[in-house]
Amino acid sequence: MTVKLNWLRGCATALVTPFTATGAVDEERLRSLIEYQISGGVELLVPCGTTGESATMSEEEDQRVIGITVETAKGRARVIAGTGSNSTAAAIDYSRAARQLGADALLSVAPYYNKPTQEGLYSHFRAIADAVDLPIIIYNVPGRTSCNIAAETTLRLARDCENIAGVKEASGNFSQIMEILRSRPEGFRVLSGDDAITLPLIALGADGLISVASNEVPELMSQMISLALEGKWEQARRLHYRLLPLMEVNFIESSPGPVKAAMAMLGLIEENYRLPLVPIQESSRKRVRAVLSEAGLLKEASHAA
Repeated sequence: MTVKLNWLRGCATALVTPFTATGAVDEERLRSLIEYQISGGVELLVPCGTTGESATMSEEEDQRVIGITVETAKGRARVIAGTGSNSTAAAIDYSRAARQLGADALLSVAPYYNKPTQEGLYSHFRAIADAVDLPIIIYNVPGRTSCNIAAETTLRLARDCENIAGVKEASGNFSQIMEILRSRPEGFRVLSGDDAITLPLIALGADGLISVASNEVPELMSQMISLALEGKWEQARRLHYRLLPLMEVNFIESSPGPVKAAMAMLGLIEENYRLPLVPIQESSRKRVRAVLSEAGLLKEASHAA
């Protein structure tokens, strides 16, 4: 029996991690970004995921970012901490640390590089669920991990592990996602991991989105998801098509390169990365700026952090 989380629904933001010019976590900008999200109606915050560049952050930095997110949210938004690893033991350690820091739930990505079998994936997530008494959202993003969590494996975990509460599906495989939606146990949440296909997934029964674009436009993304979940499809479609070029341009180069460039244009952060990520090419930068302008967003850049 899956634990029911009535709050695990709607628009969550996969937070970028602002860095200073010297490469340190920019804690002041992070706090400002969290306030910007909450003021825009986002009620679910996801620090230390792919968009947060957690792959180049130390364990201490991860914990600091999670702690700041919990502290700044102050109960106004739930915190789903990214604690995944391709080492099961490390994922358990990170998850226990996030629990101590006050996270409400965990986002745990499929093990990357190892390329485990489906039985290995099941055993990995089962071990984390047995070790940590927090709700867990498994994260399927085969484009990043070279490892797909099959629908059968997701459903088996949902049935066998009470605290595996949902999945963030970023496979882009509609047949696979529909199988999960059709066969999931009551209370198991399915969240889109791709901004651009969220509207059709909600029409099929999905419960929301963990978004990249909401870093830039939290209010508009929150509105779109709320309208869709309320069945107000015409209004939701209008917002979807207004924001679709932004959703797409955010991935014109490796994420979070374009979204960080856009956020810098909007005055939200300074555009700093950690190697091996580098600033986007000038041609991409021009496209990002054009998309922001066409969407009428650059004039809204008064939210400078």
